[in-house]
Amino acid sequence: MASRIVRLAPLRGHTSAQATATRPAPAPSERTHVWAGASGQRYPHSVYGLLECPPLPQAVYVLVRRQNNGALKVLYIAPTVSDAPSLNLARIRQRGATLGANEVHAYLLATSVEACRTIACDLRAGLFGSLGAQPSGAANNG
Repeated sequence: MASRIVRLAPLRGHTSAQATATRPAPAPSERTHVWAGASGQRYPHSVYGLLECPPLPQAVYVLVRRQNNGALKVLYIAPTVSDAPSLNLARIRQRGATLGANEVHAYLLATSVEACRTIACDLRAGLFGSLGAQPSGAANNG
């Protein structure tokens, strides 16, 4: 069997280094939203689309459905529970898809697991009037 090496010509006017340089690097979320807890403390969250959300380390996340008119409906609030960011992301996406969320709001400034739990409780009490992860009256799917 014979084989033949074929050399491809470079793109005209661009080298591979130039093509890479002109491609913009993925930027972190440029959108933020501030949620207030029952304590009055304000928590700035980075806003991501459900499918664009990166793996999250220690964080508090809010699953949100953004309506066509821009109105936000909070569906779920919880701290991440795993040391593995990719596992946290899988859980967030599964829960978000189940509840119909299209955004993830992530608070990344908590300093410990205990702080994440406290902040999640503060946000739940402030936004839902209870300590449940979902608003009262919401169907418990999982």
